[in-house]
Formats: sequence, C-alpha cells, structure tokens
Amino acid sequence: MQEGVTILIVEDDDGHASLAERNLRRAGVHNTVTRFADGQDVLEFLYDEEANHPGPDEPGYLMLLDLRMPRVGGLEVLKRIKGDERWSNMPVIMLTTTDNPDEINECHEHGCNSYVTKPVEYEQFVEVLQRIGMFLLVVQVPQVKK
Repeated sequence: MQEGVTILIVEDDDGHASLAERNLRRAGVHNTVTRFADGQDVLEFLYDEEANHPGPDEPGYLMLLDLRMPRVGGLEVLKRIKGDERWSNMPVIMLTTTDNPDEINECHEHGCNSYVTKPVEYEQFVEVLQRIGMFLLVVQVPQVKK
C-alpha cells in the first residue's frame, strides 16, 4: 500500500480487530493502523477539526468497516462518509459477518468499494484477512479533498 495511507479499522469486536491488524502485517502491510470500537468514535475522529488529518495532495485513509456495531452502525458511517465531499473518495471495505444480499446491495448503493463477509471458521477468517492484506499492497488511495 502506498506510503502515508492510514488504515482505519472500525470494529467493535476486540478479537476481530486484533486479528485483522495482525494478519495485515503478516501480508506485508506496514501502514499505520488506527482502530475504532464503533461508528460514533470514527465519526468523531473524522469530524474533529483539531485532528491532524492529511491535507490536500496527501494520501488519506482507507477504512475497514464492520456493519453491526453499537451506537452508530457501519451503514450509517458509510452514508455519512460517502455523502461528504471531503471524505467521499475514501475507499471503504465492508468487513462483516452479515451476508444478507439486501444488506450487501444497500452498502454498494451507498458507495462501499468492496464487501467482504467474515467467515465463521477461524482459519478461513485468517486466510480472508491475509488476502485483503495482499490486495491492500497494490491499492492506490486517493488524496484527501478540501
């Protein structure tokens, strides 16, 4: 993955978040990873005017977003991000246990870039995370809009 891009993991399950970061590292992704326990936390971060967000012409963020979380769910986060000119070009990969076709379609309708269902089996989940890591190594992330 291009240098300077920060990966935002928005996941309420501590084990899943830890597993995601660990397997991204194993796949060779060495970018900064910042974890948020729910949608409210990541929205507060993105809309904090005093936060040190990337400026224009700098690589931005890529988000791995769970769908079902307390306080503010992933679909609402996705809608807010994709509806905001500053953040609309941020790549968002939904990474969730939900494989309901209606929810998958709804996420794509609201602008998610990819939708990955977390397998229930541990070994399969690890494999999926490592494949995401390999994918992220070749992804180009757009600059932040001002």
